[in-house]
Amino acid sequence: MTQSASDTLSKTLADLEWDRLSQAVAERCRGPLRARLEHLPIAGSREGTLVALAETAEAMHLASIGEPLRVDGAREVFPQLARLEKRGALDGPALRDLMSVLGVARALRLFLGRHRHVAPALHARCALDPTLDVLLDELESAIESDGSLSDRASPDIRRLRSDVANLRARLIAKLEEILVEKAAILSDAFYTERDGRYVVPVRRDAHETLPGIVHGTSASGHSVFVEPRALVPHGNHLKMAQAELDREIARVLQALSDLAAERLPSLMAAADAIDHADLRAAAARLGDELGARVLPLSDESDIDLKAARHPLLLLDGVAVVPNDLPLSSGRALVLSGPNAGGKTVALKTLGLAALMMRAGLPIPAADGSRCGFFSHVASDVGDDQNIHKNLSTFSAHVTRLVQMLDETQPGALLLMDELAGGTDPEEGSALACALVDTLCRRGGAVAVTTHYEALKAMAMRDERMLSAAVGFNVAEMRPTFEVTLGMPGASSALDVARRFGVPEVVIERARAVLPEQSRDFDQLVRGIQVLREETQRTLDGARERERAAEALQAKAEGKLEALMAADQRSVARATTKLFDELRDIRARIKEARKALREARDEQSLQALLRKTDEAQRATNDLATEAGAARGGASAAHDTAPPVQLGDVSIGATVHVARLGRSAVILEGPLKGKVRVAAGALKLWVDVGELGASAPDAEKAPAIAHEAPPAVSAPSMPTADNTLDLRGLRVDDALAMLEAFLDRMFGAGEATAYVLHGVGSGALRDAVRSELRQYTRYVRDFRPGERDEGGERLTVVRLQR
Repeated sequence: MTQSASDTLSKTLADLEWDRLSQAVAERCRGPLRARLEHLPIAGSREGTLVALAETAEAMHLASIGEPLRVDGAREVFPQLARLEKRGALDGPALRDLMSVLGVARALRLFLGRHRHVAPALHARCALDPTLDVLLDELESAIESDGSLSDRASPDIRRLRSDVANLRARLIAKLEEILVEKAAILSDAFYTERDGRYVVPVRRDAHETLPGIVHGTSASGHSVFVEPRALVPHGNHLKMAQAELDREIARVLQALSDLAAERLPSLMAAADAIDHADLRAAAARLGDELGARVLPLSDESDIDLKAARHPLLLLDGVAVVPNDLPLSSGRALVLSGPNAGGKTVALKTLGLAALMMRAGLPIPAADGSRCGFFSHVASDVGDDQNIHKNLSTFSAHVTRLVQMLDETQPGALLLMDELAGGTDPEEGSALACALVDTLCRRGGAVAVTTHYEALKAMAMRDERMLSAAVGFNVAEMRPTFEVTLGMPGASSALDVARRFGVPEVVIERARAVLPEQSRDFDQLVRGIQVLREETQRTLDGARERERAAEALQAKAEGKLEALMAADQRSVARATTKLFDELRDIRARIKEARKALREARDEQSLQALLRKTDEAQRATNDLATEAGAARGGASAAHDTAPPVQLGDVSIGATVHVARLGRSAVILEGPLKGKVRVAAGALKLWVDVGELGASAPDAEKAPAIAHEAPPAVSAPSMPTADNTLDLRGLRVDDALAMLEAFLDRMFGAGEATAYVLHGVGSGALRDAVRSELRQYTRYVRDFRPGERDEGGERLTVVRLQR
């Protein structure tokens, strides 16, 4: 990156308060990165941005399923790693810190290994050397939790520590004897250490009476610390044993440090992976708190934010008004409206979104938002006055604009607050128009705030530009912070001044000297805003009425469904009752026939025949009544050829049995159901309830004078000539079949239809087997054609 590009980025990050966003992420880190993170890293390429976004999305998904990334317990180790790089030895606490990182790294590796299918990007980025587990095992066996060496660290350490402890115990026992023997000359009954030697406090006036070595005096000078001569050999032995122990400890620490240094690249990678996982987990936490989402990276350098909210305002607890903010390369978004109305907030929201994408951060915007990769983000927000460089506010502003012009190319995002302000309004306005036009021509995505009427008018005329107004509530004299696309905003400077306490006499005087053109433009913009607000209120009212109507329709459909279900249950109960009676009569017929076979005289025979005929007639009547009850529940379905699932298509007109009328298919089929509309009524129905509509069933009406007189029109299935046996037991179905054929034959019908369904095929086969026995009624029969219902139906031609 060149110095100029670096300066541009630094200025942009400062303008957009990137350090505050970085601090927010750092506060949500759980590992050592929390203390180190000052500026969030920003990807330098589209590919790097895609990876960063994928990693954060994976971290958010893991958190959503209760499996968040965890790096808790890891300590800061980069200073220790730098010492290892120089082959220096680490002390016990430093090795303990290294051990904490190795433990977290192992847990992270195992965790991402288990979740590699849902977190492939994190698994790839945080891939760690599994041989580090060997180093961890070595350190865990040698280092205690307080950073001291364990007795297991080497065979000699346990022995040497035992020797030191024994020598110290003997020395202290001797000391305690001296404390008793020399109590008269001691200033106090205790012992202490000076320069690694054990001493007792002797009165200054009596220290010569205790032979030994003086190691110092008390602060008051009243006591002299003396190592009694009798203790000197004990002290020497202890000192030598301690020195030998210290040498062994140093040797073991050096050996452990050398072992760690051999795996230094893997250790650095582990520490980096922990930081990276911590960063992504913190980004996920921040996104969850802000109600943000990872946006898709669009192919072009453009931004289309839906209901976007400024993240830093959200962090401050401000109730942010969400706004739609679109922008693309070669185009400009011109924001206008009152001061303190939210223009700069909208500008910064765009800039932060572009940088947050490159940092892999979730963005607080609604579903459907997207943002592209901007290789260059430059801003000019705020006052850059510099006394040392002899730059006024306007001079600094122009210097910055020149730099932005030089760096503008496709893929650049340019943010300018109060463009060309701080100078003569007419010249500044002309300069602003020319700058925006030039930046658009060079392919930049330009967002500016302005009070210049010429720039507002240009944005309304130029198809490359989009006006956007920040709202101002005239009635309440306050900004609304709502961005309205497609129209300019009135500056309302005098209204804002009144709001902040400028006397009314000053306001009226200002209005009097305001140029007529400016007054007219401001009034025109306000008129448009009022008209838009009225239109929006009307539209909101219409939408509310539409929602109420839809709710009423849904309620009515629910009631209709309940009524239909109740009707079907009533029919089912009546049909069941009829079949029970039918079975009772059939039993009586069976008994009568048995008695017929056993009758001996003519009188008995005639009486039995009369009973049999009566029972048969009753059977026929009940079968007909049961068939009518059953058919009545689905009469509309039976009056037309059934529709097959494969024939269902959106837009087709069908007959719906339960409604008894035609309807149009809107959706489906889905799980054997379709959504239909019959007038204003819309509901889901089973495909089995559909039949061909009357117009479809009569697509080719006969022409009387062309039809051969000897050929009659083929019969069609109707409620009268169709017997519905679906769902019945075979015995009940065959009883109904005989009565049905008798009725059809007696009525002189040429064709009858038996609807038995497919199912296991048992009922169909029983019906067709029985038809072969009824030669008195049946001439022949065949399965239905596809448009008649196929194997679900048997067509019977009756004797004439």
